[in-house]
Amino acid sequence: MSAFVRWLLPHPFLTLLLAIVWVLLQNEVSAGMVVFGFILGIIIPRATAVWWPERPSNFRMGKMIKYSLLVIWDIIIANIQVGWIVLTKPNSKLKPAWVVVPIDVRQPEAITVLAGTVTLTPGTISADLSNCGHYLLVHALHTEDPDAVREEIKERYERRLKEIFV
Repeated sequence: MSAFVRWLLPHPFLTLLLAIVWVLLQNEVSAGMVVFGFILGIIIPRATAVWWPERPSNFRMGKMIKYSLLVIWDIIIANIQVGWIVLTKPNSKLKPAWVVVPIDVRQPEAITVLAGTVTLTPGTISADLSNCGHYLLVHALHTEDPDAVREEIKERYERRLKEIFV
């Protein structure tokens, strides 16, 4: 990619995503809306590029798409589980827990995706990241085994993020 194209499109995937979101928000697909979406998709990342000094290198988009589908599935299942807990368990029987999850990923983008995934999945929320960036504090709504929550986050999500953000 030439230097001009990299300058113009500092985050090409974000440009494409912004254009698509713009068209979807308009509820109407027309040439003008698509062109305007791409104009916004170029201007917004270009204007915010100073706050994005580095892009993740060796990012695997195919694995990220698979990861996204997994997270969507987990959100659906967790919604059902949390709904069942809310409807059937009295507050006195809930077993909430704080779980410290040691994390091996070091890229800020990977840590952000991991914390976001935990928060998006009903029943858990990322509450804090340690100053050193090696531990994530997670609150679980109900769990019999906090170690199982920790291992599920590491195996189901972090392991895959290591493959995405090589």
